[in-house]
Amino acid sequence: SATIRRRSLNIAYHARSSDEVTERELSPQRLVHYRDNWYLDAWCHLREGLRTFALDSIESVKTLDVPAKSLSQSELDEHYSSAYGIFSGKADNRAVLRFDAERARWVSKEQWHPHQVCQWHEDGSYVLTVPYNNPTELVMDILRHGHHVEVLEPKGLREQVVEEIGRMQAIYG
Repeated sequence: SATIRRRSLNIAYHARSSDEVTERELSPQRLVHYRDNWYLDAWCHLREGLRTFALDSIESVKTLDVPAKSLSQSELDEHYSSAYGIFSGKADNRAVLRFDAERARWVSKEQWHPHQVCQWHEDGSYVLTVPYNNPTELVMDILRHGHHVEVLEPKGLREQVVEEIGRMQAIYG
């Protein structure tokens, strides 16, 4: 209701990454349903910037009698839609992924990003280029394709995938 009524919120937020709870004052902008989860895109007054909050990580919430800071749709889109997945911010990297002919039949029907670039090759392989900022979700999506995908660029992303495979090998090896 605070999003619709344009009212600020005070929340206690449990960050899974650090296992810490922080109190935040937010100006809610919009609710987003992504991969079976709900998120709140909001201006965080503590961090002085746009942030995304998983609704299931909000431990308490109080609507304040303070008008919410309003941002335009273009400001929100610029911040949230250039990066890959749920991670926001300016996409400053481009992943180049080659899928073998078998997996290409599936991946070619998917949209990984609104600004993706796709290219078929004579051998039936499929090269997908996607912009990203934070590689966390991208690495998970790459790994779900197993040996059917290879990270061609950038080198740092390729190394992250290799490191994760190494950690997996230590468990399953």
